[in-house]
Amino acid sequence: MFFDTHAHFDAFTDPADARAAMTRAEAAGVLRILAVGGSPESSHAALHAAAEWPGRVVAALGYDRDQADTSPSLAMLESELAQPAVVGLGEIGLDYHYQPETAPAQRALFAAQLELARRRKLPAIVHSREADADTIALLQEHASAWPGDPARIGVLHCFTGTAEFAARLLDLGLMISFSGILTFRNAEPLREVARAVPADRLLIETDTPFLAPVPHRGKRNEPAWLVPVAEELAKIRNDTLAHIAHSTTANAERLFLGKTP
Repeated sequence: MFFDTHAHFDAFTDPADARAAMTRAEAAGVLRILAVGGSPESSHAALHAAAEWPGRVVAALGYDRDQADTSPSLAMLESELAQPAVVGLGEIGLDYHYQPETAPAQRALFAAQLELARRRKLPAIVHSREADADTIALLQEHASAWPGDPARIGVLHCFTGTAEFAARLLDLGLMISFSGILTFRNAEPLREVARAVPADRLLIETDTPFLAPVPHRGKRNEPAWLVPVAEELAKIRNDTLAHIAHSTTANAERLFLGKTP
């Protein structure tokens, strides 16, 4: 069984399209999916997916960095986080590549939601691009005040950073999730990082609808295509596909569902 730890269900604008994608995922062995928010629309889609496929889909809600200048309602978010299907807060974080001018607002929104994650004892699903120092600084504050299980602080999703960045995240207790980027031809430095991450801290994801892996690159991604990511990770780590499936699923269930090994 595979667990896709990051998929945006607002990518499926047609209910029949979503049902077909879920059927393909099941056939591929992707039997559990975390539907992730980031905006009011994507959070609504995540909740709808969790209601449509209870047990197979769970939800994370939050305001991503591109919502920093929209005055999002944290009170509304906190009320929505109380729903039983919600197992995480995200995606949230910092991205200075496209909108560096909103960096102060991004940091404020990220910090406020990390505080909310602590109140709710929910793992955070974190995005970081060209913002390593600020991401680490805010996560250090979060980790030092985290009241929950140390193994359930959160995850840096769709990791694309350096070995040094990965080591600092691991020191803070986070997991690291790899996407279809692992399969890209120019991703050898990333594959080196994926080879070194401890087995009990690894997650895999599709980031649907983005970053479809080889051999599907250029198409809209979907949860069924988690399998090529797992295959690449098995090759990188000289491991079996079955063990990658088992270990990454167990890690995801520990992080998001609180299951013990």
